[in-house]
Amino acid sequence: MKLHCDVEVVSRHLPALGMRNRGKGVRAVLSLCQQTPRSQPRAGARDDRGGPHPTCLLISTLKDKRGTRYELKENIEQFFTKFMDEGKATVRLKEPPVDICLSKANSSSLKSFLTAVRLAHRGCDIEAPLTTFTPVKTSEFEKFKTKMVITSKKDYPLSKNFPYSLEHLQTSYCGLVRIDMRMLCLRNLKKLDLSHNHIKKLPATIGDLIHLQELNLNDNYLESFSVALCQSSLQMSLRSLDLSKNKIKALPVQFCQLRELTDLKLDDNELIRFPFKMGQLTKLRFLSAARNKLPFLPSEFKNLSLEYLDLFGNTFEQPKVLPIIMLQTPLTLLESSAQAVLYNRIPYGSHIIPFHLCQDLDTAKTCVCGRFCLNSFIQGTTTMNLHSVAHTVVLVDNMGGTEAPVMSYFCSLACYVNSCDML
Repeated sequence: MKLHCDVEVVSRHLPALGMRNRGKGVRAVLSLCQQTPRSQPRAGARDDRGGPHPTCLLISTLKDKRGTRYELKENIEQFFTKFMDEGKATVRLKEPPVDICLSKANSSSLKSFLTAVRLAHRGCDIEAPLTTFTPVKTSEFEKFKTKMVITSKKDYPLSKNFPYSLEHLQTSYCGLVRIDMRMLCLRNLKKLDLSHNHIKKLPATIGDLIHLQELNLNDNYLESFSVALCQSSLQMSLRSLDLSKNKIKALPVQFCQLRELTDLKLDDNELIRFPFKMGQLTKLRFLSAARNKLPFLPSEFKNLSLEYLDLFGNTFEQPKVLPIIMLQTPLTLLESSAQAVLYNRIPYGSHIIPFHLCQDLDTAKTCVCGRFCLNSFIQGTTTMNLHSVAHTVVLVDNMGGTEAPVMSYFCSLACYVNSCDML
């Protein structure tokens, strides 16, 4: 019985000696081996007293194919399996006093393997076939590919699966019209490059790739980026997103929940607006949205702190002299209730209130004073110098300008009058 994963063996004596382990695992093959006499080489053999022969754990690496052997019978102090669904676990041995830390394993294989390890610890029979103490072949480690680059249709694997250990997968110029569902089983993926294909729609299950940090969808036929993806585990993992050269007209307001984003490329789309809560992307450092159809920027754009900004080639409008006044007096019950929910940060969802009310709350505007408004507001346009939010700014137009119009909202006439930008 074997398990392919990353392994780090941590000695519990190191802290006492003032030393630290290096903190990084290596690819390894874990085998359950049974010490059987030559006359009884079969799995499940028994010793002279009728009991099963002791089972050992053999850890083999590319540098040490013969492996290191660890006794298991009555030698396990504790199992740590809280993150087993993520392919991680730790087995603490009594002698030697080490922790065997496992990661990047197939979760189902890991569960089966640890079940067998528990049986070996108790001295019970293991139904799964056990291996012998023989060096692991180099071919075993070829299954541990962490990077695969495919740049033509003829190289695309049709009859075999992708190696489950992949961390970086690129499939460009393959003519894909949809995302191969086999890719969505690669739970260790950190970088997925699907650029230069014909993909029109993204499945929500991309959000199940809990380690995905970089997603490149440059040069496809995408028309949207779904709310489901914005509310998936990508919120915690995604750092870089490239949606350049697609047909996207707008991003949902929930897009701003991807708050770990540091790099965002939106060049050569059909964007007519940014999500107006753009300022919530506080970790964003690189933003490129050249050659779109943006008429103005949202007021929260002022909250960004960028290293690089490119908005060249957009159809920015000149600021309007007169504001649009849509104040309601007195406020409707809907407006008052929405303000109370948002101001007090009361949780809401479609399981509590109707879906259309959730949409209203999600798209509420924020006044410069911090209060919220739905349908009662004053809308005004001013300009801002983009150097106030970015260190490096690509010129907005061919005239050397770095200013762009900003759309702002005010919950009352007093806020409008007191706004320094509008005076």
